[in-house]
Amino acid sequence: MIMKKITLIILVLAGMFASCKKVLDIKDLKNYNPDEVWNDENLANAYMAGLYPMFGNWSPSLEQKSEQLAGIFWYADRITISNGEFKIWNYNRIRLINQAIKDVAEGGLKQELKDVIAAQAKFMRAYTYFEMVTYYGGVPYITEPQDRYTDSLHTPRNSTKECFELIVKDLDEAIAKLPKRHLASSPDYGKIDANFAMAFKAKVLLYKASPQFNPSNPWNNAYWNDAYTAAKTAYDELKAQGYRLVTNYSDIALVEKGPETVFAVVNAYPNKTTEWDNGVRPGSESRGPANSTPTWEFVKTFPMKDGKLYNDPTGLYYKTDAQFLQSYWENRDPRFDKSVVWNGKVYEVSGKAGKRQYTSLGIAHELDDFGVNPVAGVNSTNLDRYTGFFVLKNSLLRLKQAEVQQYDVDFVLMRFAEVMMNYAEAANETGRIAEALAILKEIRQRAGIEPGAAGNYGITATTREAMREAILAERNIEFCFEGHRFWDLRRLRMLNRLDGTTKTGVEAIAIQPGGADMPMSEARTKATAYQLTEANFRYSLLQVPRSGVKVNVVPEKYYFFPIQSDILDRNRNLVQNNNWGGAFNPTLE
Repeated sequence: MIMKKITLIILVLAGMFASCKKVLDIKDLKNYNPDEVWNDENLANAYMAGLYPMFGNWSPSLEQKSEQLAGIFWYADRITISNGEFKIWNYNRIRLINQAIKDVAEGGLKQELKDVIAAQAKFMRAYTYFEMVTYYGGVPYITEPQDRYTDSLHTPRNSTKECFELIVKDLDEAIAKLPKRHLASSPDYGKIDANFAMAFKAKVLLYKASPQFNPSNPWNNAYWNDAYTAAKTAYDELKAQGYRLVTNYSDIALVEKGPETVFAVVNAYPNKTTEWDNGVRPGSESRGPANSTPTWEFVKTFPMKDGKLYNDPTGLYYKTDAQFLQSYWENRDPRFDKSVVWNGKVYEVSGKAGKRQYTSLGIAHELDDFGVNPVAGVNSTNLDRYTGFFVLKNSLLRLKQAEVQQYDVDFVLMRFAEVMMNYAEAANETGRIAEALAILKEIRQRAGIEPGAAGNYGITATTREAMREAILAERNIEFCFEGHRFWDLRRLRMLNRLDGTTKTGVEAIAIQPGGADMPMSEARTKATAYQLTEANFRYSLLQVPRSGVKVNVVPEKYYFFPIQSDILDRNRNLVQNNNWGGAFNPTLE
């Protein structure tokens, strides 16, 4: 609480400078006075604070792009050359960053502060260009501040190779000048440090080596060695400084400033809150219906307690599909219990001791129900948005229903688990399977999976191909609802795993001990007293949504997105990507 108050003071001061000094209204460069800003430490820091929103915040709907959450995100022609879908062209931000790098060098601040500000700005520039390169391949890599109305000045695109080299150059220069680490006790916590920059560099090089950028030589190109060196360096450096997995998976974000957090966006009520709880909670415990609900397809991917899938005949908890549907909550990877809410689960939200969450039509609250049971006597209004599951991960259960918009948990943009998984992936692709296995075992040990007789926590991979799949599957679970999955599939050129897919929910109907349907009046009475457990229901599958688009369409050309047509019209030196009718090759080949 003390550190949150300190951070709040910093944010308030930054806000005061923004409101009192028009030079900090960064959208109005006519009033930008570099002599005033870059000779005043407070104003310089406030200018930089105005750029930090680029790192985003909690968003419940990030995984709707993948199989994890309900909603057919990829309808036909979701992306076109002319529409605004998946178009980022962040040259306004680049101009402000370049302005800071140029002007701070000419200002009168102490050299140490100049160096730190320039290093932050170079990281921000690399981060911004990396976002654009993952979208389009090479883009104009501008490093000097441009006129606000003609940011690109008709500059042609740098090659994708050149962009990666310039991104790494910016990151290396940032790492050299940034403080190594902003401790949780530091008033600078939440600012970029060298540890975050090292970890991010490893991620950049993982993308550079990936099949997305090397389609004809996806797994044996020389870039994997660079990715391994950077990933191992980041892993070793951070581990030596005390970064580690937190003991309890539930504490990754909810216990703020923990040893697993590499970089976090600091939130502090009432000045800065986010929509996580308001978006993931059942409607009866929120300000409206949940807008993000897990699918049956994703529920099935969580391993059992022994680390193997439910339908693996060698597993201790093997079940047929039919058996699993009626008992899917039993003997699962503990991360399932800490990430997902299901029908009948104990869910002590809003401080309600012993509360169980129901989704069964006619029993659950109308903002929570899902199903088509005709005996219920009512129709669900949630069939196009719900699945019979809700998101639990990172939910702040102590908040009352009226307080859900007060959610101010710090947004963990990068955690040590990602540093570890990036290292494991690069190790595997460079023939170091044992190193990759050691990382996966550590991740699963923290999760609470049983080690088994071999001590491998259910991991059976012995080849590079099998370990690749094991790493991808582990990322899917470990980073669930954090926005990684679609981008992982895309960089690995596995979007075909989403193309043509549908999504499914699970309806629950209360039953008596013998299996017959329970009278609705009896079921409601027992549910009101939280006396119905998961086993008091039978379960069936329903495709979701029930109406509208029902099948994902994710074509091959989505490995690189098109530059928007109006951007091309304004800059005749830009060339469209070759997978969208142009001549520019966005890969490294």
